Amino acid sequence: TEEVKEYFSQFGSVRRCQLPFDKDTGFHRRYCWIKFSTPQDVQNVFQKDSHILEGAKLALKQQPRRRRSQRRNQSE
Repeated sequence: TEEVKEYFSQFGSVRRCQLPFDKDTGFHRRYCWIKFSTPQDVQNVFQKDSHILEGAKLALKQQPRRRRSQRRNQSE
């Protein structure tokens, strides 16, 4: 995870980097969650055409931002 965090910190401030671990196989799963401090940091990542880390091309997906205030408003 340190390599992943270090790579993505060139685009902005990484708040959290989580690499899920598979208990059955003993290996990390083939994806990682990265949380940036600002939406602009996320946009910086997507400005670059391709990302390669340790010889592997990364496929990036952006998760929609979830806001607690929206959820509260919807239930009212």
